[in-house]
Amino acid sequence: QVQLVESGGGLVQPGGPLRLSCAASGSIFSINDMGWYRQAPGKEREFVAIITYGGFTSYADSVKGRFTIARDNTKNTVYLQMNSLKPEDTAVYYCYADVDVGRQVTIDCWGQGTQVTVST
Repeated sequence: QVQLVESGGGLVQPGGPLRLSCAASGSIFSINDMGWYRQAPGKEREFVAIITYGGFTSYADSVKGRFTIARDNTKNTVYLQMNSLKPEDTAVYYCYADVDVGRQVTIDCWGQGTQVTVST
């Protein structure tokens, strides 16, 4: 079993920063891609950012230049630094990991989600 535990969500004013963290634990051989998705009320889950084991990153156009994804492979942890937050960034943010559990088996793992609310 693999667990992803997110932290760092909360209420922030427009223009402010917030940092999310997600730690993976359990039966992990290695982790390939790690990333973040989000889901706003009444909308489908959407891609935010992703980072490979080697550190290559990709972002949704809506967050480019404002969000930065990073990871610590020694801690199986991925981070999302969010700056210049906007009300439209309000959503539940989900951590994602493509986990190699050994024996050439990889599984898609998701965290439970953390609420980010951008409002005055």
